[in-house]
Amino acid sequence: MRFLTNRVSLLLSAVILLAFPAELLSQTSREGHTASINGMEMFYETVGEGDPLVLLHGFLETGHLFDPFVEEFAQHYRLIIPDLRGHGGSTNPSGEFTMRQSALDIYALLDHLEIDQVRGIGISTGAMTLLHVATQQPTRVEAMVLIGSGMYYPDTCREQLAGISTDSYSERGWNRLREIHRHGDDQIRTLLDLFGGFANDYTDMAFTADDLSAIEARTFLVHGDRDWCFPVTMVTQIYEAIPTAYLWVVPNGDMSRSWALAAHNSLRVFWHSSRRVGTGGRAMPENQALPVPSSLTGDCC
Repeated sequence: MRFLTNRVSLLLSAVILLAFPAELLSQTSREGHTASINGMEMFYETVGEGDPLVLLHGFLETGHLFDPFVEEFAQHYRLIIPDLRGHGGSTNPSGEFTMRQSALDIYALLDHLEIDQVRGIGISTGAMTLLHVATQQPTRVEAMVLIGSGMYYPDTCREQLAGISTDSYSERGWNRLREIHRHGDDQIRTLLDLFGGFANDYTDMAFTADDLSAIEARTFLVHGDRDWCFPVTMVTQIYEAIPTAYLWVVPNGDMSRSWALAAHNSLRVFWHSSRRVGTGGRAMPENQALPVPSSLTGDCC
């Protein structure tokens, strides 16, 4: 699938451009762990000290997606970086994946770590997992950044999802997936089949405005106006539904560009997360130099 190949290459390019020097990354002491939760073995890494911040990757990726930003984030937070169910070093005996189940896995991981409340950054599947976390148990999430998230799959997205299969990936794509997923080609085949199967989902991703209005977390929405799956009109509905939400539309941005820019600016959101505004206020704090558009057009930062 051309859109998936482009998405991976653009994402890698954006991450490389914003990456920290290798010598800095090597100074970060990361600890790998495995937790037995919900009938699976979840691999996760922890690094840093402070308030907990969970980083959730997108589908077909792993926690290493956040590598370029770990050094900076770990200076301020205790990072929890899991591989979602069936990804990377995590197992998935059920052979199934839903965002709702992914949220249950995150609850279980937080309980395992004895963490009552967390802040989170999620991209795509990670962002939609956070939506489930924040709607099912609103008090568990203090603040979150959602990059490339949606409420449901529109028809245009379903058409592209339906074209994903084990045959739609090039050998180069397969080789990259082999580098990050530890359990062999069978694991990758299952992930690709599950990804394509999202085309037929009408219950897992089916949020309404009422559902989203239950979210208590300060929420920063970042979305490219050329996102391949979720249109800007949908993310504006999310923005309007969440009581304390902020929206940044990245002009000429796909998910990869939105992700890189958002990750680079996310700490400012969390640094100010204790400053609440009323339901009528949507402006970012004056001393927070984030580009928050008043319209859906204009130049990006």
